[in-house]
Amino acid sequence: MRFGILGPLAVTTDDGEPVVVPGAKVRMLLADLLAHRDKVVSADRLIEDLWGDDAPANPSAALQVRVSQLRKALNDAEPGARDLIESRPPGYRLRADDVDADRFAALADATDVDRLGAALALWRGQAYADVADQEFARAPATRLAEQRLVVHERLAEARLARGEHDLVAAELAELVEHHPLREGLRALHIRALYAAGRQAEALESYAGLRERLADELGLDPGPELAALYRQILDQDPGLSAPPRAAIVRNSLPAQLDELIGRAEALAELRTLIPAGRLLTLVGPGGVGKTRLAAAAAADQVQPDGVHLVELAPLPPADTRVAEQVLGVLGLHEAPGTTGSAADRLVAALRHREMLLVLDNCEHVIEAAAALVGRLLRYAPGVRVLATSREPLLLVGERVWEVGPLALPSDPDDVDAVRRSAAARLFAARAAAQHRGFRLDEQTAPAVAQLCRRLDGLPLALELAATRVRTLGVQGVVDRLSDRFRLLTTRQRDVPERQRTLTAVIAWSWDLLDPEDRAVLARLSVFRDGCTPEAAERVCDADLDAVDRLVERSLVVAEPGPRYRLLESVAEFGAAQLTDAAAVRSRHAAYFRSLAERADPLLRGPEQREWLAILDAERANLRAALTHGGGLRLALALTWYWVLRGRLSEARAALAPAGTAEEERLAAPWRLGLALLQGEQVPSNVRDVLALDPAGRAAWFVADAVLDRGDLALAAALLPEEFDDSWTEAAVLASRAMLAHAAGDLPALEAAATRSDALFAELGDRWGRLRASDWLGGLAEFRGQNERAAAVHREGLRWATELSLWPEVGAKQSWLAWLAVQGRDYEVARELAERAYRLAVQQGAPTAVVFAELSLGIAARRSGRLDQAVTHLTRIADHGRIEPQPPPYLPMVLVELGYARELQGDRTAAWALQVEAYDAAIGSTRDGIGAVEGMAALAEPAVAARLLGAAATARDHNAAPAAPAEQDELDRAARRAVASLGQERFDNLVAEGAKLTLDQAVAFGR
Repeated sequence: MRFGILGPLAVTTDDGEPVVVPGAKVRMLLADLLAHRDKVVSADRLIEDLWGDDAPANPSAALQVRVSQLRKALNDAEPGARDLIESRPPGYRLRADDVDADRFAALADATDVDRLGAALALWRGQAYADVADQEFARAPATRLAEQRLVVHERLAEARLARGEHDLVAAELAELVEHHPLREGLRALHIRALYAAGRQAEALESYAGLRERLADELGLDPGPELAALYRQILDQDPGLSAPPRAAIVRNSLPAQLDELIGRAEALAELRTLIPAGRLLTLVGPGGVGKTRLAAAAAADQVQPDGVHLVELAPLPPADTRVAEQVLGVLGLHEAPGTTGSAADRLVAALRHREMLLVLDNCEHVIEAAAALVGRLLRYAPGVRVLATSREPLLLVGERVWEVGPLALPSDPDDVDAVRRSAAARLFAARAAAQHRGFRLDEQTAPAVAQLCRRLDGLPLALELAATRVRTLGVQGVVDRLSDRFRLLTTRQRDVPERQRTLTAVIAWSWDLLDPEDRAVLARLSVFRDGCTPEAAERVCDADLDAVDRLVERSLVVAEPGPRYRLLESVAEFGAAQLTDAAAVRSRHAAYFRSLAERADPLLRGPEQREWLAILDAERANLRAALTHGGGLRLALALTWYWVLRGRLSEARAALAPAGTAEEERLAAPWRLGLALLQGEQVPSNVRDVLALDPAGRAAWFVADAVLDRGDLALAAALLPEEFDDSWTEAAVLASRAMLAHAAGDLPALEAAATRSDALFAELGDRWGRLRASDWLGGLAEFRGQNERAAAVHREGLRWATELSLWPEVGAKQSWLAWLAVQGRDYEVARELAERAYRLAVQQGAPTAVVFAELSLGIAARRSGRLDQAVTHLTRIADHGRIEPQPPPYLPMVLVELGYARELQGDRTAAWALQVEAYDAAIGSTRDGIGAVEGMAALAEPAVAARLLGAAATARDHNAAPAAPAEQDELDRAARRAVASLGQERFDNLVAEGAKLTLDQAVAFGR
């Protein structure tokens, strides 16, 4: 009989069968006896432990009943086990030869990783978990918990010696969080961090412990930790990390035959793989993505190897992608480790340089994308080459479409057939199966026909080649009408999924009547499912037929309601589709109608609901564009794509030509999208706007010019007349931005307030979000920071509800700026970091700039000068090379000037403040900031005049200094007063108050 106390009480027979111990009191009795196993426990002690002050009238008899129940339970499970509970005066003894705690103790003194890991693997939770609050269990449970921590420490020590510092650092973090004052554990964590190259985090961990010990116990860290701290500071060679844990150097399988017809593709991929972090090969099943990826990866040289991870064995939607990768790399989980597989993988690869080839991601796309996203963010040396039938849709992903092999250009020209990649592949595989096969004048026409009918798909061609020995080429061609029965193979080393994809589906297909077959085939036109309404319209059938297919497991019914085909079923159905053109035409017409219905509703109170509808139909909308939706459909979707930030998708969809009217409508949108993606403003921009002089597209182009920083041109291009109130509201929001940049508070207030009111009347939350930028900016100008923060928080809520993630990041940047102005630098840093991460993930360059600006300013104001200079210099350099200096440039230069001043480089600081003032033309507020920056550097008399002029400008523009800005003014004033005296200073300030900013600056130049 086996007993477990390292977790909830558990009893099993020697054969591993669980034993049911009935009743809480009986289980408590067993736990008590196990806590004192092999010792006699008096009856009085047991009665006290079981009942305390609530003992029954006859406690001895009650105890005997519980003992009898326990003996019976053990004996029923394993005859003779009742004798394990012995009656010994003055009570009872349990003979327990197999207890998990004893096995744990036997392993706990080991020094090797396997035995220590095995010891920790015995734990299933807190010791004596069922009775942890009972007095008899407290001491042994506490003792075991301490022993468990000791084993964790010994295991960490052993794994550090093996070089697993990345994984140990990640896993000890959780233990340190739960046991923050345990110095031995903390020392190991600090050593692991240091060995993993994370010295700053190691020092932060020590500082956190020192602070906590002082606050909670009034103590300093012990001698061992203090010595370790000094070793880290001194870069003691004795702390040098042992070699890292070994990773399998290369796991690419050897190729058993020649890759044919992919020379150009290989050459391109060999260049693309090292050029980026994520490259995804996409294409239909059987097109050869796996083979091409393996061949392209084989030529890559990486310090930590190239590794192929096959995801096909995972069931659909499985989440164990990280486990597959760990297995391939030979990084198997040691017993007792903590954290998810993804956590362990990221920790192990954080400082590695390798290429991972993730094969067949489509059926586990979410888990694969999530893992790849984490690796891209936290393992900068890892590159990923993925194969999938759909992109992973991650920031930075480059999608490369694997197309079918080239077909013969002339089936009657044997040389042309021989040059065809598809024919060369078929001929090579056929010759391998049948020695007498030749691609010559006799076989070339049939081979060309075969290649064309199989669409040049490599898998189909290879399967067809296996039939040549028995049927001949013409025989294979003649039987292609039954291709899904014909194209199979019996080769034993071919994966089951590549022998036949359709046998089970074909069996079900043969059982359907003609009407249901037609509906199933037509349903294959949908991508990622469809609504009942769409199924009825596109399939030209009632829902009874769809319900019958659901019952036969050929169609999946999902919440929504929504119908979906499994991918293999969809492929089979598409092969059977006899009226494809008509079905695709109906599909395109349906989704064009849906998009045109949605477009105006995306600017009103139903905006959120219609965004969700279009999000759900995203794949169908893409398909409809290829099914004949045309430019008309693309135009209807353009605003949706803009709201979702999918500018590249919008541009690609708008590229094809349309009717003359469609071309007129599309031209401004094409231009606006191009500008938002960084292209220059063309000389004929006014001609393009003339195509839509008072419409939304004209506003869109002007606003894109504004986004590029050309304020004057944007102001000139904004429409003066409007087709509707939405366009008027949008134009007013843009004018509010212009007024904000110029520091024109009356114009800013009028435009932003009216824009918000119009958008509110329309119920457009995106519009109100846009107006809130400038209403918040107005409040901040006026020193009403609490009001500004409230406005931006409201905007943040709208952006979150609409899933407008670039705008979420922008609002976080606004709030970070306000936190800086209010001297709350830690909050500012946290907000700015979140905004920066989100902006990078969303690929929003403007949002990235403003998030980094907040990071730089927060760093400068909180004294982290080197960090501030790094951020601010990067932004300033970016702004300086823009054709039109961006509106943020003067502010960046002012803050960079302050940072360089505080670093002691007053010459560079003065040059930056002058540059800022020169760049602030048209923006009074930025000019004021530059003048105040000069005052911190100028000779005292000049500084006083500059401060006077700046104060007058602030008063005139109703733009009081924020608390953080006032700190800088007070610093400059103190320096001047110390030199001039208060009276002389006041007189010079009064003189400066009579000067314009230009006049005041002239004193300092």
